[in-house]
Amino acid sequence: MTTEPTASPPFSMRRVNAMVLRYWYLLRSSLFRILELMYWPAVQMLMWGFLQLYLAENAGFFARAGGTFIGAVLLWDILFRGQLGFSISFLEEMWARNLGNLMMSPLRPIEFVAALMIMSIIRLAVGMVPVTLLAIAFFGFNLYGLGFALAAFFLNLILTSWAVGILVSGLILRYGMGAESMAWTIMFIFLPLTCVYYPVTVLPDWLQPVAWSLAPTYVFEGMRHLIIDHVFRADLMLQALAVNAVYFAAAVMAFMALLNGARRTGTLMQIGE
Repeated sequence: MTTEPTASPPFSMRRVNAMVLRYWYLLRSSLFRILELMYWPAVQMLMWGFLQLYLAENAGFFARAGGTFIGAVLLWDILFRGQLGFSISFLEEMWARNLGNLMMSPLRPIEFVAALMIMSIIRLAVGMVPVTLLAIAFFGFNLYGLGFALAAFFLNLILTSWAVGILVSGLILRYGMGAESMAWTIMFIFLPLTCVYYPVTVLPDWLQPVAWSLAPTYVFEGMRHLIIDHVFRADLMLQALAVNAVYFAAAVMAFMALLNGARRTGTLMQIGE
């Protein structure tokens, strides 16, 4: 008597919601975890905001470009904190040595990734909403006043952060906790190359094509056009979305390949240092 192979279970939002609740309960159980989400964004916003006020005392460009530093800091934190929120939720499973249990459960890898993406937005909201309100109170900079442009900026930045988070998680799965430091450091390579605080034209000619190959570059250029020239560059946002689509698909494929490699080599069960 032969038995037919069991079909792979369909995508289940119930399993995704269960994982999100797990991470949410873990987050809200510790005041220090919540405060940490707000601490660094607030420090950076205040530091760059006061620098912006100092520079604004000069005539010319800085008088016309008020808010560019604060806007850049807040958008950078969306990018960085989005990726870190994804990676930290993943690392919680590694630190708890629970990943093997998850892989033996009905939870599918795509559901696991979906839960991490949702949790990254939750962690980002917990950390960033109070900071944006502080920006209004201290400097009169209302990020929400950007309207539809903010939605376009956010979409592109969060897609980039998820792509990087997915790739980093795959590398940790395959190569173990020795690759953990990448979760904290990899995003900083984007800081000079995506021109967060200055236009692309500042870079050497040979480096500018590298900058334009990264989706966040279009977002920060679009932010400066909006704040300085009061022009929303939809073309930049569409180009960023196209670049993000390529990188996100590549990150997902890389994650699945690294996961399969981890299964073959047995590193899923070797999650220590």
